[in-house]
Amino acid sequence: MASSPLIAELHAFLAADRPTDEAFNQLALSLFAHQYQHNLPFQRFCQQRGRTLRTVTSWRDIPAVPISAFKALTLSCIPAADAERTFMTSGTTQKEVKGKHHHPTLAVYDDSMLRNFRQRFMQGSDRKIRMGILFPDEALLPNSSLAHYLALALRTFGAPGSHYLLNEAGLDHTRLHAELAHAQQSGEPYALLGASYSFVHMLDELQRLGKSFVLPPGSRVLDTGGFKGQSRELSMDAFYTQLAGALGLGREHCINMYGMTELSTQFYDAGNATLPSVKSGPHWIRTCVVEPLSGEELPRGEQGVLAHCDLANFNSVTTILTEDVGVAVEGGFLLLGRAQGSAAKGCSLAVEEFLQAAAA
Repeated sequence: MASSPLIAELHAFLAADRPTDEAFNQLALSLFAHQYQHNLPFQRFCQQRGRTLRTVTSWRDIPAVPISAFKALTLSCIPAADAERTFMTSGTTQKEVKGKHHHPTLAVYDDSMLRNFRQRFMQGSDRKIRMGILFPDEALLPNSSLAHYLALALRTFGAPGSHYLLNEAGLDHTRLHAELAHAQQSGEPYALLGASYSFVHMLDELQRLGKSFVLPPGSRVLDTGGFKGQSRELSMDAFYTQLAGALGLGREHCINMYGMTELSTQFYDAGNATLPSVKSGPHWIRTCVVEPLSGEELPRGEQGVLAHCDLANFNSVTTILTEDVGVAVEGGFLLLGRAQGSAAKGCSLAVEEFLQAAAA
């Protein structure tokens, strides 16, 4: 599988310069055929919806699998035991059932992450930058897709002196402050990357000490994941205002990454000077805003639930129905928060429908 023609085709598509919509569509259909044949719960769901190899003629026809299905079923074209790595959703309680995403090889995930990260966070440059990581490493969290993502970023784009600033004991504020002071004094650009809640802990400690820094030009921040009950809640406007003030950066240099364990590709904005910021992805992922139960695509400007078709998701399912509300705009989409009310009910019914079909 790791050296299959389909994976070789995927790598070529990821590396392509401005591929056509038709090329995206053809590869999506090839992946659909592969997943329809080898991922039986997905096949049964498609059949119940009347979507077969004969009737699916566009990537937009591929049924979106509710993201919660990853918690209840093994969505994989290979036996789970044969995966090189299985990423698991974090969960907020020890007993919570976690979603699992099985990767026969990490080569496609890594290719997707690195190409996208180079273009969006590194601004198309191969020049390395000194990094501080506000998240545990892979030794501490071997099943975390974010731990792997940040390890890839540090290993590939981190200049000498790059380091982790969070360990079993928590955030190392002393070293973090020393690194920020070093960047301020040396003029060497510095990047801080990690979970959004870790930045809140950093902000709280800086405020307690009455400290702030002015990072040099070229410095930037990447946060992801929200607060998840792991820190005090902040509005996004207050979060980026405090972050920019504490580090002496413009909010346009505070980048948010939107990703999830169940995908193999991430979305970025171009900074958070204004909110909500427009999120967008590379050419191998497409997003629709849909009515969650029917899967019907909604017109641009109308709020609905986000569904993503990620070609790098070659082993599970390409198309995922999230539980996030958004609206399609020029250049991407606006992420408006978690589904509530009727949208949340629609997502729950979509999950029930999938599970019933998969068990049939």
